[in-house]
Amino acid sequence: MLDRLYIKNVALIEEAEISFDDKFNVLSGETGSGKSVILDSINFVLGSKADKSMIRYGASEVLVKAEFSLFGNDAVANVLDELDIDADDTLIISRKFSQDGRGSIKVNGNSVTTGMLKKIAALLVDVHGQSEHFFLLSENNQLSVIDTLCGEKLTALKGELSGLLSLKKECEDKIASLGGSEQERAQKLDMLAYQIAEIEKANLTAGETERLKAKKKLYDNAEKVISAICAVREILSADNGCIDLLSAAHRQLSSVSDIDKEYEDVCERLDNLTIEAEDLKETVADLADNLNFDESDARLVEERLDLIKSLTRKYGADEEQVLTYLENAREQYNQLNDAAAELEKLNKKIAETDGKIYEVCVNITKLRKNKCKDFCSAVEEQLKSLNIPNAKFFVDFAEYDKNSIVVSGSGADKVCFMFSANKGEPPKPLSKVISGGEMSRFMLAIKTQLKSINGISTYIFDEIDAGISGVTARTVAEKFVAISNETQIIAVSHLPQVCAAASAQYLISKSDAGGEKTVTSIKRLSKQERVEEIIRLTGSIATDAAREHAEELLSQFGNF
Repeated sequence: MLDRLYIKNVALIEEAEISFDDKFNVLSGETGSGKSVILDSINFVLGSKADKSMIRYGASEVLVKAEFSLFGNDAVANVLDELDIDADDTLIISRKFSQDGRGSIKVNGNSVTTGMLKKIAALLVDVHGQSEHFFLLSENNQLSVIDTLCGEKLTALKGELSGLLSLKKECEDKIASLGGSEQERAQKLDMLAYQIAEIEKANLTAGETERLKAKKKLYDNAEKVISAICAVREILSADNGCIDLLSAAHRQLSSVSDIDKEYEDVCERLDNLTIEAEDLKETVADLADNLNFDESDARLVEERLDLIKSLTRKYGADEEQVLTYLENAREQYNQLNDAAAELEKLNKKIAETDGKIYEVCVNITKLRKNKCKDFCSAVEEQLKSLNIPNAKFFVDFAEYDKNSIVVSGSGADKVCFMFSANKGEPPKPLSKVISGGEMSRFMLAIKTQLKSINGISTYIFDEIDAGISGVTARTVAEKFVAISNETQIIAVSHLPQVCAAASAQYLISKSDAGGEKTVTSIKRLSKQERVEEIIRLTGSIATDAAREHAEELLSQFGNF
């Protein structure tokens, strides 16, 4: 339960510390005094979204600390153990948030994330306010309420269902890898056959593109090549050309080569040049003879390059990747072609699994329906005691069968809370027929039934008694007292009956601090101060009769 709350620089609160009673705590005060600020601070320290607007004007950051007693709360102890946070019987959560958007969260001195904090807080405090009316109107949330009743047996069934769903998904994934349904498999086989034929027909070889590009380059420069080769042959072979001149030079120098060794060496070099030139002449002649620029062959090269470009655009960046794709396509084609037996086995397994899934879903539905019988009867009784004497409430379960079943990890159930407040009126969906005042009482009836089931140690109620008065107000107060015998309650209320029933009452008020600024203060009221506050809540003048009435109201709940 929540023992202490420390607040600093939140809205109009400069600094405040509240020590809560372990049973029924009520926050009262004028409208706009700051009661909601207390609840906002609790929500903040429990992980709700931080907002700069909550920082008191002139302050740089907010700080909220909450101290909880954990006696017997094994669920919280287990979560803390998972997070490697030491804890005995006390849990201290502190959270800061500054104007620059930075913040910090610590649990027993250990830094944690918002997600980690929410995981812990969900097991400590349950906040109920006007907004929760919308929560109970959602059919998905209605199913969650029912599941709270079902306990570990439902958890085991959901675990079994999750295992079966995983097995079915595994089979479906295998079927998908084998081409899916018969129609899908036939379509994939046709596509693979087309792709294989297209690549095989091309008869690709690795590196072919580079060779074709070289050939294309030659065709693109045909005239230039012919001109150059012919010019070189003319230079080498013509009369008085390069070879004739080298031969003449060799003859001239050979006549004096025996005179000096240096002349002999030069003469030998000229002889070698002449031989090399003769060889070059033959090579160039062969090049010239082999020049054959066939336009039809040039077109074939262009077409071949376009074909390879088309294939690489579809199947890979180059010929090697296209050929790898071909190999994989052949392998996949063979697997799909031989998959009939495997598909039959997998489809049979899915059918068997669907049967088991249906059985588990039916068992989940039976468990929920069985729990709903006593739950709905108990809620009806609570509603009657809350001055809805003709209340009718039951949970409608949508029908399903093996063919229509749509399964999630929670089963196949779709539920709707059906409600009627008036005699002779058939129950209709809760969202269609319930009024605001009835909704407050309905939610309180639900929480009364859940108080010993969900393990939460603290309930927070934010004006859920709005729109209630008279005899009903007293009954609501009694419900709060009954719940607080097992679960700590912190409630914001304007009802004198509810305030009189509390084991501890706190007055939230605001005032000018020296005429310069407005601040909110929180004070735990003494018996006499509670009398004065109840007089105010009843709208009475502080007469002796009003005081006696307030004292009597407090005495009825043993608080005076």
